[in-house]
Amino acid sequence: MSAIDEVKQKTDIASVVSQYVALKKAGRNLVGLCPFHGERNPSFFVYPEQQSWHCFGCNTGGDVFSFLMKKENLDFGEALRLLAQSAGVTLPSHPGRDEEKEEKERFFKINEAAAQYFQNLLLNSPGGTKARNYIQSRGFTEKTASEFQMGYSLNEWDDLKKHLQERGYTEDELVQVGLMVKSDNGRTYDRFRDKLMFPILDIKGHVIGFGARVLDDSLPKYMNSPQTPTFDKSHNLYGINLSAAAIRQQDTAVIVEGYVDVITAHQNGFNNVVASMGTAVTEAQVSSLKRLSRNLVLALDADAAGEEAMLRAVSYENILESEIRVAILPQGKDPDDVIKEDADNWKKLLSEATPIVDYTINMLTSKLDLDTARDKSLAVKELLPVIAEMKDKVRQAHYIQKLARLVNVEERTIEAELSRLKPSIDRKRKPIALSKQETYDYKSPLIRSSRLEEYCIALLLQHPELKEVNKYPTSEYITNSENREILLALQRFNDLSTLKENIDTAIHEHLDSLVKWELPPNNIEQKYDDCILRLEREFWKNMEKGKEEMLASEREEKGPGADLIKLEEEGIEPSLRMKETYIKKPRGG
Repeated sequence: MSAIDEVKQKTDIASVVSQYVALKKAGRNLVGLCPFHGERNPSFFVYPEQQSWHCFGCNTGGDVFSFLMKKENLDFGEALRLLAQSAGVTLPSHPGRDEEKEEKERFFKINEAAAQYFQNLLLNSPGGTKARNYIQSRGFTEKTASEFQMGYSLNEWDDLKKHLQERGYTEDELVQVGLMVKSDNGRTYDRFRDKLMFPILDIKGHVIGFGARVLDDSLPKYMNSPQTPTFDKSHNLYGINLSAAAIRQQDTAVIVEGYVDVITAHQNGFNNVVASMGTAVTEAQVSSLKRLSRNLVLALDADAAGEEAMLRAVSYENILESEIRVAILPQGKDPDDVIKEDADNWKKLLSEATPIVDYTINMLTSKLDLDTARDKSLAVKELLPVIAEMKDKVRQAHYIQKLARLVNVEERTIEAELSRLKPSIDRKRKPIALSKQETYDYKSPLIRSSRLEEYCIALLLQHPELKEVNKYPTSEYITNSENREILLALQRFNDLSTLKENIDTAIHEHLDSLVKWELPPNNIEQKYDDCILRLEREFWKNMEKGKEEMLASEREEKGPGADLIKLEEEGIEPSLRMKETYIKKPRGG
């Protein structure tokens, strides 16, 4: 038995969840108010027999690990260690990983010490006067500056270096964490000098790096910490430590570009705003936000928004499994300007945000003359690859229709071009059921779900070419957290060794077992498609069963069910979805 299995065996999900949620009996299960979104009527269910949970209001669920990860903002390894300690399970030691973790913790402490030093200089040093004046000129209050731990770095070559060395940190450590620069002659000096400092924190509140702004007219205006063991700009978002709760509560995340935009938004009560720190929004940032909300609004300047829409629109939406919107800002204005001028107008811009694909289409076609054959052809050539990437076939059909109307040609012409672009898109085949040898005889819903999940992920691991199919099981269809962790890593990393390096060592044994699964040698893509379809059917079948239990509970208490009714009004009523899966053919089938 693996350590993960032992922890599961000795952990009761109801006991863990009840520490956060007031649960009451609903037949054989338990129900309560969802801790992840605001609701007045309970739609959050715990299933003791399956050791799983599901919320019908925000349509998310999983096992005890995923609950703790979501509730406490933990990664899988942290949740495992917390539950193992509670269950009295001793986890195998991994010396290399333990040393790496200790090193990271020390780097966090170095950054924290630097942030405190910069903050003290801002508040108390004569040299910090111009930084204080700048903060006041931007309209930031002392409370806001304190909440964001803003600071000031002296115009000295080794002031911070001396301060941190006095506290026992070495020159090499200060270089590794990015606070010092090492010159060609071996001399080290402070990276940040005479700057307004913006500590960058992760979602758990660790100081992972710094942003800095000049206080004169020199260029570049802003600079960030370099890539370090704690800081990767492409993976982190400024303000996420202060925004996570609001993003969950409002079920929407707004991404802006700069530090000042975030600070202004928060000071004015818009606490679900984070920044990409002046760079293009990345898939890693979108993936991290997905844990908090699937609703994303980009509030970037016109040029940046256009670039994001053209280059990343559908790949981001495929990650989120949801539509992304673009808040179109007035020309020459950034969020800081808009909010300060009229906070109500900011609200309006967000509420009227345009779906990113529509924005892309409008932006491109506005520069073309669609009365000419050349520009019609160009529009189709530019936009069709965007439409082709869409996993949601209903949305894809919608945009095929829209594009056909825009260029004033028949839909079948666009579909023919799409077919040429992706030859397999219209290829049809009948769904093939798994053979008798591949049919699983399950004794409980938990085992059935787990084995089917593992079969699907084993196919992906052993047949990397399936990635070309460009379809993964929806993560919500995967109940077991170790399977979900491997699936998410599969979407980010192409080779097995890199994938293994980026998942917790506790999952390695499970990963190795999936890599060694004996799989049938033929019709792999068909079996993979069929497996995804079966996972989808299983998910919606359980949703339908959960709906019946909610209605039964409603009859008893006259309370639960309101969120389910809302779910049905929004067009995702479980029984309809389940029926759809039984008439759906596998991808390419």
